[in-house]
Amino acid sequence: MEIAKKNIDKTLYDYQEEDLEKIFDCLDASPPDFNLLYQLPTGGGKTVIFSEIAKRYIQKHHKKVVVLTHRIELSNQTSRMLHGFGVKNKIINSEVKELQDQDQFMCFVAMVETLNNRLQEDKVKINDIGLVIIDEAHYNSFRKLFKYFKNSIILGVTATPLSSNIKLPMKDHYQKLIVGESIPSLIEKQFLAKANMYNYDVSLKSLKLGINGDYTVKSSDELYGNHNMLSKLVNAYEEIAKGTKTLIFNNGISSSIYVYETFKKAGYNIRHLDNKCSASERKEILKWFSKTPDAILTSVSILTTGFDEPTVETIILNRATKSLTLYFQMIGRGSRVLPNKNEFNVIDMGNNVARFGLWNAPIDWQEIFHFPDFYLENIKNDEEIERDFVYEMPPEIKKLFRNSKNIDFDVKAEYKRIFAQGKKSKTVLENSIEQHATICVENSEDVFDARMLAKELKEEIAYRVRQYSYCIMNNTKNYKEWLEEDYQRKLRSRISQKFAQKI
Repeated sequence: MEIAKKNIDKTLYDYQEEDLEKIFDCLDASPPDFNLLYQLPTGGGKTVIFSEIAKRYIQKHHKKVVVLTHRIELSNQTSRMLHGFGVKNKIINSEVKELQDQDQFMCFVAMVETLNNRLQEDKVKINDIGLVIIDEAHYNSFRKLFKYFKNSIILGVTATPLSSNIKLPMKDHYQKLIVGESIPSLIEKQFLAKANMYNYDVSLKSLKLGINGDYTVKSSDELYGNHNMLSKLVNAYEEIAKGTKTLIFNNGISSSIYVYETFKKAGYNIRHLDNKCSASERKEILKWFSKTPDAILTSVSILTTGFDEPTVETIILNRATKSLTLYFQMIGRGSRVLPNKNEFNVIDMGNNVARFGLWNAPIDWQEIFHFPDFYLENIKNDEEIERDFVYEMPPEIKKLFRNSKNIDFDVKAEYKRIFAQGKKSKTVLENSIEQHATICVENSEDVFDARMLAKELKEEIAYRVRQYSYCIMNNTKNYKEWLEEDYQRKLRSRISQKFAQKI
């Protein structure tokens, strides 16, 4: 029986109907072994669309449909959605060893690893498959199954048509990409919430890249588990998101636990979730998160797919990533709209906005699909991002220099001025030291007070030295460390000279 008797009425939006027409027009004009990729942002209703595709395909062609997912939660959600559309389906999970009842179903939902094992064992063989739908198609684990479906149409569905492996571009496995409604358009039509983006400059020099091309968990835990970063995170939450339902993404379990302990100590309502939690623990924590208005949930990246909690008001990216897909997935968890929610906060603690651009900025997916190498090569690297950092003196330190009219000094502008005059580049740092010494003296009773004030300028000194080193194109770590030490020594000396002149 193809369609279940109890068919729940599902109304598709105009943009979803338009995309369905495009997809079927393409499939009707293509050979039976065609591979098509469809892109739609997280929150745009990909599962709704491919459930309707499965329904119409079965009705039109009387051939079977297989839907592939990469996680058990997604399999269950997909199966429920298909039933909602009146498509009777069977889940092929680890408990299914054989398919003796396959003639009773026209649609099957399977996890990629389970189905691959059954097909390899030759225990399961699904007859007359016309269409294979692949959810989250950017994952490379699906490719191992392509050989079993050579005579079937393959429809890959993803929010980001960029392969998780640079060596295996999606254009090699899909002949065409259909791009759905954009994030800006979905926001304008009020299908997605508007993101208020806040980013905090973070030095990522200590992070290391792993063989998968993203930052390692070990180096991330070391950076995001240190006291300074944890304080910065709590301050960012208090400044922007205090009292809102908040989801924090971390790269490692250790850093997530540090976050949990830090927020708990500060008196906030927080829980921690990772893939080591049991199914019952996960269910209980997510139920608590759903029901608690000011809940904070700190997690590792297990909630990037298959998790839908529309009441999330703030997303904190407490990690850096080189994955465009992960960037969109994490932010997408906060983009659901509700009658009383049409915007949400995004706090970026990993320079991700500088790396990929704003979440809601227009993006040319066709170019990324056809020329992934070009796109990936032109993503800003961490050094380039840090060159654009602008140091802002914290308010509590600014107060210490309240007697000074001007506490700012633009190293790049000063370098241009000095260069134009034909003077030596080191004059820039001499002038910077002079300005720092002046504001220290202006706000101190004696030389000892002034030297204590100079210690408060450590971060700004590091920033000015970094800007100077970019200007002279000598950006080695040893050189910058030497410059900082030399700067601090000369600053102390200049402060002493200024007080001596006073006397």
